[in-house]
Amino acid sequence: MRVIGVDPGSRVTGYAVVEFDGNRISALDYGCIKPPSASPLSKRYVLIYDTLQKLISRFEPQEMAVESSFYCKNVSSALKLSQVRGVVLLAGSKANLDIYEYSPRKVKQAVVGHGSAAKQQVQSMVAQILSLEKPPASEDASDALAVAICHVHSMSAPHTRGKTT
Repeated sequence: MRVIGVDPGSRVTGYAVVEFDGNRISALDYGCIKPPSASPLSKRYVLIYDTLQKLISRFEPQEMAVESSFYCKNVSSALKLSQVRGVVLLAGSKANLDIYEYSPRKVKQAVVGHGSAAKQQVQSMVAQILSLEKPPASEDASDALAVAICHVHSMSAPHTRGKTT
């Protein structure tokens, strides 16, 4: 089973594609989508959508796991994040993927063991779980890997899966 994990953001959107064979999770690809900050939001959304579509086409995941938003510092940030989340969900929906959402707390719980873990702890555990030589340099890519790992872990307990309707 292949899963694409996404950590949405208007400035940086993390992505990760992992494969789960029943015993082992391995990272096939991960990184960040970084639209030029000078670009209008609408152009940033197109770049995020197009990049996700290419990744989905290339790796053919069966499911998408997305980090749900928790809070934003201001209304403008919340609106931008919601719009990016809409673009991410659209990309997954257009590819006929089953989409699941997980709160940041649930992701940290699944990867580190407690929901208040620091970003560095998440990065370190992601590297350990996936047998990476070193943690991902980007927190956004690390978060996307963590979302995908959380989803894979929740597959054994379907009642804990956060499916989007």
